[in-house]
Amino acid sequence: MPNGRDHKFEAVLVGGAALALLGVTDRQTRDCDVHPPLPAVIASAAMAFAKERRAAGNELPDDWLNNGPAQLTGVLPGGWDTRLEAAFVGRALRLSVLGRSDFLKSKLFALCDRGTDLSDCLALAPTAAELAQCEPWVTRQDAHPEWPDHVRATLGDLERRLGHGV
Repeated sequence: MPNGRDHKFEAVLVGGAALALLGVTDRQTRDCDVHPPLPAVIASAAMAFAKERRAAGNELPDDWLNNGPAQLTGVLPGGWDTRLEAAFVGRALRLSVLGRSDFLKSKLFALCDRGTDLSDCLALAPTAAELAQCEPWVTRQDAHPEWPDHVRATLGDLERRLGHGV
């Protein structure tokens, strides 16, 4: 049975793991969300790695490497895949992250949608201009009639927390 160690994988890392890899935050994350879908041999190797880590006394769930952002890549602004930034290059693994504007949009949407990404948004420290540039895109991500007001209020709160004088 192949162990996956002689295979190569190139992916876009999103979410908290991307922030940690970039040194933006030291928040621990439970998993690594990647795009594109994991080839079967890579998914199998990731599970085997998790099993090895648990045998060594480290907590690592089987799904630590997953395709959590599958829906995100379908709604990001066109050309997102041309604005990627290299984050890690190894012998078998090459990881990129979303460009800053796309990453901010994804995190701001998560903040507005789930309310759980405030620390990540603060760590990214978007400028007032960046927030203004992202707001229309975030506003278009939900058709609920109260969504635009919710987005404005959430981003306004973030601006105040960042000291942008709002």
